[in-house]
Amino acid sequence: MNKYLLPSLCLMALTSPAQADGSALTLPTGTISAAASEADDSISLATPTSAGSRLGLSALETPASTDSLSGDRIRARGDRSIQDAVSRSAGISRTGTPGDGGTSLSARGFTGQSSVMQLYDGNRMYTGMGTVTFPVDTWAVERVDVLRGPASVLYGEGATGAVINTVPKKPFSGEIENHLRLGYGSFDRQQQALDSGGSLSDTLSYRLNLNRERSNGWIDRGDSSGDFVSAALRWQARDDLAFTLAHDYGDQNPMNYFGTPLIDGRLHKSLRDKNYNVRNDKQHYNDQWTRLTSQWQISDNLSASNELYYLKAQRRWQNAENYNFNSLGRQLTRSGNFGIGHQQEQVGDRQTFTFKHSLLGLDSQTLTGVDYNRIRFHMKSNSPFIDSFSNGQPVDLYHPAPGDFASDSPYRDQFKTTTRQMSVFAENRLQLSERWSLVSGVRRDYVHIDRDDLKDDSRSDKTLIGNNWKAGLVFAVTPDTSLYGQYSTSTDGVGGLISLSKSQQQFDLSSARQTEIGLKQMFWDQRGEWTLAAYHIVKKKLLTDVPGDPDLKQQVGQQSSNGLEASLDLQLPRAWQLQANAAIVRARYDDFQQDVDGVQVSRDGKRPVDVPRRTANLWLSKALDDDLRAGAGVRYVDARYADMANRNQLPSYTVVDAALSWKALPSTTLGLQLNNLFDRQYAQSQYNDGQQWILGEPRSFFVTADYTF
Repeated sequence: MNKYLLPSLCLMALTSPAQADGSALTLPTGTISAAASEADDSISLATPTSAGSRLGLSALETPASTDSLSGDRIRARGDRSIQDAVSRSAGISRTGTPGDGGTSLSARGFTGQSSVMQLYDGNRMYTGMGTVTFPVDTWAVERVDVLRGPASVLYGEGATGAVINTVPKKPFSGEIENHLRLGYGSFDRQQQALDSGGSLSDTLSYRLNLNRERSNGWIDRGDSSGDFVSAALRWQARDDLAFTLAHDYGDQNPMNYFGTPLIDGRLHKSLRDKNYNVRNDKQHYNDQWTRLTSQWQISDNLSASNELYYLKAQRRWQNAENYNFNSLGRQLTRSGNFGIGHQQEQVGDRQTFTFKHSLLGLDSQTLTGVDYNRIRFHMKSNSPFIDSFSNGQPVDLYHPAPGDFASDSPYRDQFKTTTRQMSVFAENRLQLSERWSLVSGVRRDYVHIDRDDLKDDSRSDKTLIGNNWKAGLVFAVTPDTSLYGQYSTSTDGVGGLISLSKSQQQFDLSSARQTEIGLKQMFWDQRGEWTLAAYHIVKKKLLTDVPGDPDLKQQVGQQSSNGLEASLDLQLPRAWQLQANAAIVRARYDDFQQDVDGVQVSRDGKRPVDVPRRTANLWLSKALDDDLRAGAGVRYVDARYADMANRNQLPSYTVVDAALSWKALPSTTLGLQLNNLFDRQYAQSQYNDGQQWILGEPRSFFVTADYTF
């Protein structure tokens, strides 16, 4: 790591200070200059964004489908998690379960942490065993940037369906401002939060966010808690040089809910609030992210940034997770006693340089960079997961006794891995003419994984290389309208990259390619904007079963998706606002074999699990007067399959939410959020091949009091 960091520091020491020109600094993701104390709710297609490019381009300048959600808008709508917020964006739906941290998403026909990448402040914690548990909530969010489609050229392997980048609130210059929130709602939900920031001196500014939430939960014994701290200190050493030290801490005990069992393949409403967990169940996540960022304007045409970071996560699960109903015996049994623990540490550094220059006599901007990561992952579990009850533990359907965790397999060390990753990347924007521009990029990733099996003291290793590129043309029809076309690639691991098993290590990365065209336009004096995107993605090198030998795998599978996405944002007369989007996707396996009880069955033509064909969102709001504002929204998700055979299906759902805010005093605002207004009982996701439906929260309210000083 030091060999990449030290040269940049030496260069900074030897080079004379550059003269500040007062122009905006174009920087890569994760090195964002000081901003106003609150996120601007009026994010538009002309707003620079971290999504789609590291060059700080606006959506109109980017040949890709992007979206940006302000933190203010997210909190005003009552979205408690990043996943809740981005699932209001076009074509993205929730698929999370406790096993993946409850954060998994589906986008463009691809699901899970290995295909939909989630970043925090432009940084990525490499996914171990398909689990992401950070960030904790939306209180400290300045905005969320969304990039749909393959993006490995920007962020490395694991970005085929989409990339979600959560940008935290930043230090800002000016008088210190404080924002205090108290909240209370259904199921004894409580919140105490603080947002404080401003200047400590002429050169020092800070931002501090604290959030504490507690709830009894909407199922029996469904207690949950979450604590989050986000702190940042910015030092403006010179006009052209700034450093920011940031630390984020999250500690979660989520409501441990593995779903409601189906009875004869049907959901019984009377079981909605039942808890089938064991008495000594566990679900606990602790995350810590520390980052030191430098931003340096070397000259009018050259800037540099460096980010050194240390990321740490500890996760623990223990429960009986599988519920199965026997129709013949009319008996519910509980099995799958899984005890799992993760310990993960990641140290990394990213150095980038941004140049403004001439290429073939044309205006050009180029970013080059290198990053390095070392990830240590330690897995504990009670594998091979032999339950004490060979046929499952009988459980009363309506009055389930908690019982205790029952496994004949001891909880012990399983394996450790050390993963070293290095990449070099470059991105360029070439202004071909007044209206035409070309945005291109390349990236090469080198990954080496060392695995120690702690059960039999064996060792294995694997080296993986990923090469990705993109090229996109943008045609500015008018200053407010652009057409684009793009070709991009991505690579995904056949499992969690840092936790690949011995058998998975023999395979290469899966690869995907996408062709996309689209239109973006601002109209009506920039009070309205709309986007349209069409795409085709083909992913190859999926692992499939070998016909005639279920114990062997072959990397020959293929999956594809085609889709359309559209969005509309209107600032209407009489203080009305409308945001709407819709998406349709046709996803299928083109070549896939699955072993079913020793028999190889083709899944060609089947839709992948957890992928809805259609999604749509609408939010309508109005300022009733200067101090009173109301809004309501509708979320629609089409039916999804829970198994590769496409036999078990989760029904579609439509959920209505509403929000009201009243500025009672100049410094005090009262709010009311109503979720699932019509108390719709619906399956948000599924578990155990669709035998358990993870239901959405029943109708609930949450009252807030915000005080600024």
